[in-house]
Amino acid sequence: QVQFVESGGGLVQPGGSLRLSCAASISAFRTYAMAWYRQAPGKEREWVASISLGDVGDYADSVKGRFTISRDNTKNSVDLHMNRLKPEDTAVYFCNRRYRNLPWGQGTQVTVSS
Repeated sequence: QVQFVESGGGLVQPGGSLRLSCAASISAFRTYAMAWYRQAPGKEREWVASISLGDVGDYADSVKGRFTISRDNTKNSVDLHMNRLKPEDTAVYFCNRRYRNLPWGQGTQVTVSS
């Protein structure tokens, strides 16, 4: 059974930081590029960041320089460190494989507001 459990979201003021974590119950985790996505109210889900098998990160222009993605293959986990948060970062955040997405988890809500 495939399962993604995201955690770490919350309410933060503009300019603040959060660390999101994802526990992935998928076989051969280390053989997949992994990613974080987000979905804001009334918008489609969008790709935010991904990390390759060789731990190389790639980022959407909107978060480049502020977010950092990392993975721990011993724990089947993927983290997203978010700094200098902006109101437009408000969304539900999900993790999944970068390619050929599996069923989505519940996500974790991030709200950036003063």
